[in-house]
Amino acid sequence: MSGEQLIYIDGELVPRSEARISVLDHGLLYGDGVFEGIRCYNGVVFKLREHIDRLYRSAKVIKLDIPLTKEEMIKAVIETLKANGLRDAYIRLIVTRGVGDLGLDPRKCGKPSVIIIAEKMEPILGKMAREKGAKLIISSVRRDPVYATSHEVKSLNYLNSILAKLEAINANADDAVMLDSRGFVSEASAANLFIVKNNSLITPPVTAGILPGITRAFVMELAKSLGINVYERDITPVELLTADEVFLTGTGAEIVPVTMINGVKIGDGTPGRITKLLIEEFDKRKTQPSEGIPLD
Repeated sequence: MSGEQLIYIDGELVPRSEARISVLDHGLLYGDGVFEGIRCYNGVVFKLREHIDRLYRSAKVIKLDIPLTKEEMIKAVIETLKANGLRDAYIRLIVTRGVGDLGLDPRKCGKPSVIIIAEKMEPILGKMAREKGAKLIISSVRRDPVYATSHEVKSLNYLNSILAKLEAINANADDAVMLDSRGFVSEASAANLFIVKNNSLITPPVTAGILPGITRAFVMELAKSLGINVYERDITPVELLTADEVFLTGTGAEIVPVTMINGVKIGDGTPGRITKLLIEEFDKRKTQPSEGIPLD
């Protein structure tokens, strides 16, 4: 990429230094909007259609009419990547409610805004965590109950997760495991969670307040293709601490082994065999054109 980074805002590509949204946009004022985090690997936008489908599902739930068709949105993502000369990137796709007034009433908002930011990014928890394993805590911050907010909507309001992340930072941990309102394991602050028990994968169900991750679904598919059984069920904190292996999955995180939680070693304290096998298989598959939409 030569020159300044270009950001897509409502159909125009503008230099980063000139990228602006209104201070009266309800995405800023109230977190009223939806977003997706997407990866591009070697010119293949990984699971782009799945991300776009989820974006539109999220928007439907909050009664937000996205001003582009799905195909137009896909073209906008590809256009932004090409304009920035990026073949390996993280893409943040945002749709806000639009400009309104200081009240909550969304009917007073104008046309929703579409923003696309594409840039190079290291794995969220860092290369060291991916290679050596992450250290987590079990947060005192509970995942919002499923009856309180729609956890299946990827909204711009991430305060619940931010509070858990702050607790992890204060404890010198890489991330935090959040429990649901019943006391079962839900997910990390911005990643899904799996445990390995007796050579099988177990991951919390949607009823535990998780966001059904696209990387999570892909890892479940990979595991089944390798002959590994996968179960979705509730996990207790004791099961978590005594698991053979634990790992996180997410668009930004990819697959991250977890080697310690609350000061307790997971397994022998090193990334486990099945976790490493899944990372290897993930890295093989993520650049294949069949797993996304090629730029060319």
